[in-house]
Amino acid sequence: MTSPSSPSGTPGARDRAGAAAGLLLIILVAVNLRPALTAVGPLVGSVRDDLHLSGTAAGALTTLPLMFLGSYGLLAAFLRRPPRPEALLVTAMVALTAAIGLRMIPVTAALFAGSLVAGMAISVGNIAVPGIIKRDHPHRITAVTALYTVALSGGAALGSGLAVPIQDATGGNWRVPLSLLAVPAMLAALVWLPRLLKVRRTAAAAGAAPAAGSHRDVARKVWRSPLAWKITLFFGLQSSLAYVLFAWLPTMLTDRGLSQSAAGFVTAASSLIQIVGNMCLPLLAARLRDQRPIALLVGLFTAAGFAGLTWAPLGGMWLFVVILGLGQGGSFALALSMIGLRSPDAATAAQLSGMVQGLGYVISAFGPLLIGALHDATSGWTVPVALVVAIALTEIVPGLGAGRARVLE
Repeated sequence: MTSPSSPSGTPGARDRAGAAAGLLLIILVAVNLRPALTAVGPLVGSVRDDLHLSGTAAGALTTLPLMFLGSYGLLAAFLRRPPRPEALLVTAMVALTAAIGLRMIPVTAALFAGSLVAGMAISVGNIAVPGIIKRDHPHRITAVTALYTVALSGGAALGSGLAVPIQDATGGNWRVPLSLLAVPAMLAALVWLPRLLKVRRTAAAAGAAPAAGSHRDVARKVWRSPLAWKITLFFGLQSSLAYVLFAWLPTMLTDRGLSQSAAGFVTAASSLIQIVGNMCLPLLAARLRDQRPIALLVGLFTAAGFAGLTWAPLGGMWLFVVILGLGQGGSFALALSMIGLRSPDAATAAQLSGMVQGLGYVISAFGPLLIGALHDATSGWTVPVALVVAIALTEIVPGLGAGRARVLE
């Protein structure tokens, strides 16, 4: 029997150990939610040459999964009963593993189908995590969300930064770096499975089941809330710029004279610097009454970063890489934090997460498409990047509306 004086046997120690384990599980999921997207951008030239894809088809390859990143969020409001978040995460990781395997089939249609399934799988994980954070860490929403976004940014950076080196190390085969992404996805599914089984046993013993009526009532109130729409618009605009970066920044930089490998490295570095932006958010939020100043700051940083990387001399490139990384990292962490901060309870947070990310990722999917179309129409980057800067400044408006300290009624 454990001694009462033993720290490991006290309820407080067990609670802390359980919280730490929960954080590790969240991190493990997070690092899987971006590499399947970001690894494609640096490889798209090789994929295009190997499969003889048109420019439009190559652009669709990076854009297709983005169009489905919010698919589950749009469906969640209409479900009779919400699935348990643990079930959602296991399903997401299994589906992501299957999608990666589907992309390895040497048929062009399978590559596109796998990308579509990957987007759907990631959407499920995206929607589930903010609700878990609100439920399990209600007093540390900003800090835990920042940790979650750090893991997302780290996974994104690994995906874009290692794709070309692994391709080069394996004889130029672009399928190898994409196939390796299945390993951590399956690991995450296996690690979350015991927690899912435990939750189901506990619920069965208690005879508990989610109430269908209350679920739909919460969904109705969330979708009618002006505050929820402001958060959604802020999330959608900042996400559109994030995917413009992943889809087009390597091409923009190679057009300015960098090699393919160097452009991929700069894109990865921007993602890594986003981690600093993620981590700065809790420090800023702790010193401010609300998040409006942060919304203003991240919008200005993002606009300046894109403008500098496009028009400033290449000698100052790394300054603008840092500015852009801080702006995008801070804006993403802020958008996700608002889901928990503006929700009075976990059920509302789950519904708000579905709405914000469901619609937000639909908005974001048009960013890379529009920028690519403008680049083709103008044969340059001046007009597309001018639009990118305008979007970054526009996101400040809903950010100010969503940043005021209050919760959904």
